[in-house]
Amino acid sequence: MSAHPQTARFAAARAAYARPEAPGRTPRAIEYELLARITQRLSEGWARRKSDLPGLLAALDDNLRLWSTLAADVSGDGNGLPQKLRAQLFYLYEFTAQHSRAVRSGKASAEVLIEINTAVMRGLRGEGGAP
Repeated sequence: MSAHPQTARFAAARAAYARPEAPGRTPRAIEYELLARITQRLSEGWARRKSDLPGLLAALDDNLRLWSTLAADVSGDGNGLPQKLRAQLFYLYEFTAQHSRAVRSGKASAEVLIEINTAVMRGLRGEGGAP
């Protein structure tokens, strides 16, 4: 059984995330890159939702998998982020999961998910705007 192309891309991204020893790439830079790629796909999927609904659904799935991974990370005892920030990021995961269901059912826009990811990316870059 061959893997779905989107699944293969997510697996490759996850593998990159799991290799912080990659030359010149900090875990923070890898997180930024993953968020940027998924946010771009989510934005493109939303723009083409009428002609390519499967593309939007795949982007929503990948975004939720990334947020699920981040939530698991901030929930761990070894996470060095301040507790308040960890709680805010976990809340964003919960919101993302709930809002993704609303987008899937046609009751909401993906734009807020794009805005959340963009704000977190600004935070990762040290520009503020993160939760």
